[in-house]
Amino acid sequence: MMGLLALLAVLVAIGLAGAIALAFLVKAMLWVVLLPVRIVFWLFLVPVLFVVKLVFGAVLLLVAAPVIIVATFAAIVAALAALVVPLLPVLFIAFVVWLLVRSSKPAVA
Repeated sequence: MMGLLALLAVLVAIGLAGAIALAFLVKAMLWVVLLPVRIVFWLFLVPVLFVVKLVFGAVLLLVAAPVIIVATFAAIVAALAALVVPLLPVLFIAFVVWLLVRSSKPAVA
């Protein structure tokens, strides 16, 4: 019984090795047969794809540029508001002090 299992294991190993060898041969043959197709792809199709990518990117930039400009302006306004709003009480007190000092009579020398 163990001999049959060992024989089966050997047959499976030989079959697996044969399948791997066959897959390697098929892959090598496809690589050799499809090599001209790959060369044509890299020589002609890839530059065309780069040009299409460039045109698509330029159109997308033209569409997105106004949105980016408005978002940048809004971010600047928000940053300035975030800096000025905490200073408003100090500015108000400085304004009141300025009004008081301005309205007092000048000192006599």
